[in-house]
Amino acid sequence: MRELVLAAKSGQCRILVGEKLANLPKYCGTGKIVIITDKSVSRLHSKDFPKEAEVVEIGLGEGAKTLEAVERIYRRFLSLELDRSAMVVGIGGGVVCDVAGFAASTYLRGLRLGLVPTTLLAQSDAAIGGKNGVNLDSYKNLIGTFRQPEFCLIDFAFLKTLPPQELASGFAEVIKHAAIGDQRLFAFLGKNSAALLSGDEGALEKAISDSVAVKVKVVQGDELESGQRMILNFGHTLGHAIEKTTRIRHGHAVAVGMAAAVQVSVSTGLLKRTEAGRMVSLIEKFGLPTKINFNCALVLDAIRKDKKRRGVEINMVLLSGIGKPVIQRISLDGIAGALKALDGA
Repeated sequence: MRELVLAAKSGQCRILVGEKLANLPKYCGTGKIVIITDKSVSRLHSKDFPKEAEVVEIGLGEGAKTLEAVERIYRRFLSLELDRSAMVVGIGGGVVCDVAGFAASTYLRGLRLGLVPTTLLAQSDAAIGGKNGVNLDSYKNLIGTFRQPEFCLIDFAFLKTLPPQELASGFAEVIKHAAIGDQRLFAFLGKNSAALLSGDEGALEKAISDSVAVKVKVVQGDELESGQRMILNFGHTLGHAIEKTTRIRHGHAVAVGMAAAVQVSVSTGLLKRTEAGRMVSLIEKFGLPTKINFNCALVLDAIRKDKKRRGVEINMVLLSGIGKPVIQRISLDGIAGALKALDGA
């Protein structure tokens, strides 16, 4: 096991990479334990949950990230007569971690919180950093808080139950962290893609630990996303718009978004074509798309509603090299050009 510590204004989080779910109780203290999970995770793993814990199930997918779902959790908290000694533990993917974090950080103005991410996407990214929130209508994470959990327990055993496409999707976030902050991780991913996709625990521990280390460094320097934390949005400006309009997996949409970002990086003269080629090649090694069929007009409309837009421009994370992110304002026309180059139709 490797332990990293994320120390920020909203709290300190112990990130336990390679820890086992069986050891969860020792991190929870003596108060009541309430586990928030979804039906799928509960079906596969509830037999391994602490016997003394209360379990609250939410729905599956982005449709569960609503204020209505959070209200139902509040009412369950109320019926359990929780006080501030209680520990709320989110066990699930990014949606569960977001909802559990938001509910815990707002009930009684803040209950204790721990996270046990069960997908690679959540283990490498979504559960790390202290962002918690829910969607409003079809717009992602418009309502939320910044608050660090006390711990994030990363057990690789969960990954064995993931479908291959879901595992591959999670590697998009690992690739993102390598691209914006760790050239050695980028090289490691290129050399070990087969081992990682097959679930080799030694390779996973290194890749996830190094990926998390990139995010920890960025978040500690800018927890509230007032500046440098924006580099974590690499691939997400277009990725979120593509995900919203095509309904493909988050990681697959981010992969296409990263391919678009390097295309824009080349067109603006920031990035050499050879470096862009390395990026595209790595994405494809993990079975992720770099082109997709989509409606360009719908994607551009979604981007116009992005909170990072300023008039006819939007802040976009580009690369000047592997491990060298640059935040730059790009015109919507420039983004439209990149999208046309990535249309797989």
